[in-house]
Amino acid sequence: MSSSFLAYIDEAGDEGFRFNAGSSLWFVLSAVIIRREADLDTGKLVDTVRRAIGKSPKKPLHFRDLKHDHCVFFIGEIAKSHVRHVTVCCHKPSLKEPEVFVKESRLYFYMVRYLLERVSWCCRDHRHEAKTGDGTVELVFSNRSMTPYAGLKEYLGYLKRLSGPLDVRIDWNVVKGEQFSVYGATSRMGLQIADAVASGYYAGLQPNRFGYTEPRYAEMMRPITYAYKGRALGYGLKFWPRETDELVRTADQLGWVREHYEMKNAGPGPQDPTP
Repeated sequence: MSSSFLAYIDEAGDEGFRFNAGSSLWFVLSAVIIRREADLDTGKLVDTVRRAIGKSPKKPLHFRDLKHDHCVFFIGEIAKSHVRHVTVCCHKPSLKEPEVFVKESRLYFYMVRYLLERVSWCCRDHRHEAKTGDGTVELVFSNRSMTPYAGLKEYLGYLKRLSGPLDVRIDWNVVKGEQFSVYGATSRMGLQIADAVASGYYAGLQPNRFGYTEPRYAEMMRPITYAYKGRALGYGLKFWPRETDELVRTADQLGWVREHYEMKNAGPGPQDPTP
């Protein structure tokens, strides 16, 4: 039996730590989750956006290459759709031991762990909505030339074997290591939506060359953010490491998080595992 859900995964920002030489302050990883029987709707959504903004039917939509008004329209169409997303945001300067994550894809792998924990919770919570499949999710990663995907598969197996000692909170009844594929954005329309979601949050976090951020996209996506009992922060939108909490509480540029993603009196959110 096939999976009930598809999770399209893409990122924004980079994994570098040379902040004075152009490395981004933030690295963002997003998963767009959709019921398998509704996957055709992702293609229709992308086609609708391409027609509206005058792009070629065969040209993939890359969010960073679009004009602002086109980006707003694209995000608006996503926000009206039936997808859900999970997004993990890493503020790299806040990492206490950045040297641990300098090794090839180490930061990406660790972010995938956080992402898949929340993807598994989202699919588990919405399993009753799926009309077909066995309740599991197929992971569809955007192809990154620098990522060793065989190593990523091995890493998932490692996390599963040591879930207890490492406090890994992935629901392995939902996430199966063999349900894993890698495609380019032209092959799977859902990856173009995942690119837009990741890039939209990145725009709300990473200052541009003039020192400004653009939070509008992130604010618009609140309705499609996975939430548990009304709480999105810590679930559908996760900030890491823990030291980032102070930024979320106080930084003017992150006011959109406090205004749109916090829920008053919701109680404590999930605790972070230790790297």
